[in-house]
Amino acid sequence: MKNLFTRYMKDESGATAIEYGLIAALIAVVIIAVLQSVGSSLNTKFGEVDAALQ
Repeated sequence: MKNLFTRYMKDESGATAIEYGLIAALIAVVIIAVLQSVGSSLNTKFGEVDAALQ
């Protein structure tokens, strides 16, 4: 039983997958934040163009 517990504690394959998942989630959050910022500024610019055309 002690040998099984020791092998379990040394196994790091699951930790690597979790780290990659966290990195992917962080990248997704950054992309969403940037797109929201760009989207709102584009919306403002199109509103200005629409007002100028009328």
